[in-house]
This record gives sequence, structure tokens and C-alpha cells, in this order.
Amino acid sequence: MRKVLLLSAVFAATLFTLSAQQNAKQTIKGHYVETRSADVYTGQCFANGEVNVSGEEAILAWHVTEGSWDDVSLAGLNVVGAIKARATLGDPYGQPYPAQSVLFVDSQATPQQRQALINFAQEMGGELLRHVVKVVDTPIDMEVVQQHHARALVHAGDFVTVETRPINEKDHICGNEETFYPPLTDTTHAMPAVATTDEYQGRDLSTTWTLHDKRSAFVGTFAR
Repeated sequence: MRKVLLLSAVFAATLFTLSAQQNAKQTIKGHYVETRSADVYTGQCFANGEVNVSGEEAILAWHVTEGSWDDVSLAGLNVVGAIKARATLGDPYGQPYPAQSVLFVDSQATPQQRQALINFAQEMGGELLRHVVKVVDTPIDMEVVQQHHARALVHAGDFVTVETRPINEKDHICGNEETFYPPLTDTTHAMPAVATTDEYQGRDLSTTWTLHDKRSAFVGTFAR
């Protein structure tokens, strides 16, 4: 009987340790901002007009408010991805992958944090960040000014600039707008927003873009 109890205790302790290790690896949350070169909050007629014309570009940005990844604390750090796909992202009939991407990693990160941020972003981004052509260490400022009003600012060096504002009545052009595309990554909450500025100025994606006043952004939160 003692032997059975001892084995049960050892088994329970092992499960607890494995669970604790897994939680330590992937307990993380924070703010998320996304922009695309096609409207995400729009009417179907406008969305159909942009398919195969725009929507191949995207910017994904994460600010970690608390938590760790790969047992490394990332609290207060940021990571941003710029993506160039092969077709309109979100189009169920398109074939956007493989996409190319550039990752911008917070220059405040230690070498261990840097690698953990890369791993975290690639896990969250999936196919979007599967083929990273370059990793750039740069100062990143990311601020969600008003979460429920979709106001956010993202600056990654001189490469990425994103500014968003809430959608208002003047943004209802056809009157049939809806959140036509969901966010490209997992979120716990996301609100569509207007990207007053959506800019990537780098040399590694064979393209750059500067867009203004498109209903092409999400501001939200994530947890993993």
C-alpha cells in the first residue's frame, strides 16, 4: 500500500512539475497592433475591389506587459514584424504563402530576451513570420493610448510607423461596413481601427509602403 501511495505521489509531483514548466514557457500577455494594406473594416463590395490589388502587406506589433517565453521574462519589451505576402491576406481563395518578413526586435533586450522575442513572434505569427529574411535590433516604442478607443502608436526605429484612431461616422462610406477580416493572429480582444499612418521603410522586402487613413488596423490584447 505504501508503495502504491509513493508511486502516486511521485506521479503527481511529475505532472505538477511538467505543468509548471509549460506555464513558465508560455505565460505571457500584452497589447497587439496590426495594420494591412487592405481595409479590414469595410463593406463586401469594397473588400472585393481590393482583392488581388492590395492587402499583401501587413505589420504586426506586440508589447509584452507581463510574462515570459522560453523561461525568459519579456515584460516591457516589444517586437514588430513587417510582412510581404503573395496574395491578399485573409482572402479564402488566395495563396499568400510563403510570405517574407522582417522582424524588428527591441534593442533593450538582452541576448536571451532577443531570441525569446523572435521565438515568441514566430509562434504567434505562424506562416506570416515563417520566412524571416532579416532580424533588426532597433529601439521600439509602442503605446496603446486608449485600448477601447483603438488609439495606438508604434515606432520601430526609422523603419516602421503606425498610428491609429477609432472608427467614426465619417468612416461609414457605404453603410454596410463590418469587420470583414479577422485579425491575422490570436488575440483575446481586438477592435478595428483606422490607420492614420501605416508605414514600412526598409530594404529587405523588395517593397516599401506609406498609407494613410485606411480602415485597415486592429488594436487589441493577447494572452498565451
